[in-house]
Amino acid sequence: MISRKALLLRLALICSLYFGLLYFGGIWGWRLLYPIRLFVTFLHEFGHAFGALISGGSVEYIRINPDSGGATVTRGGSQALIISGGYLGSVFFGNILVFIGAAKPKWVKPTLGVIMTILAFSGLIWFNSVFTFLTLAAFAAFLYFAGFKTRYGRDCLLVLGVLSLLYILQDTAHGPSSDLQAFEMEIGLFPAGIWMVLWLSLALILAAVNLKVLMRSPRPPDRN
Repeated sequence: MISRKALLLRLALICSLYFGLLYFGGIWGWRLLYPIRLFVTFLHEFGHAFGALISGGSVEYIRINPDSGGATVTRGGSQALIISGGYLGSVFFGNILVFIGAAKPKWVKPTLGVIMTILAFSGLIWFNSVFTFLTLAAFAAFLYFAGFKTRYGRDCLLVLGVLSLLYILQDTAHGPSSDLQAFEMEIGLFPAGIWMVLWLSLALILAAVNLKVLMRSPRPPDRN
């Protein structure tokens, strides 16, 4: 298990690398972060799909675009859960990856197996384009190599989780505008801008609670 000091150092290193590549990496920084953007897009679209499934709906397809955009088409289910599942689902999944990567080493391979299964199912059953299929297949292959052929499966989950959360929270500056507008039309009560503040607040609270739990969890020194 990762010690508190080692965890903080890793988090600081991941954040530093992310913002360094983002703001000072130029075209190479953009290229290195491109897979992360695609992964976050998948988490977002899968969040929509998951919202449909748990509310009794079905998924027609998931599409990931080369420009890192995406789309999910569903039938039935709760529109409120489906719409909010994109942003809030991404936050939830990202926090799970961070928690398991930091505190649950025995869960790493099973978690990677679940993610690979979801990627394979989405790529084979729900895909809507060749790019989507190839992207999800590449992610599944990478996770298999990192988790089952090296010792870095835990670090892989931690990096993917942290970078996903950073990207999601940073994207709030622009906001998932189409989701917010659809949510405003579906639920009402508040304008889209207020819903964005509420979603962002919930995202920050979840991340803060997750970090607090990780800092409190007793663990032996990291020997890796």
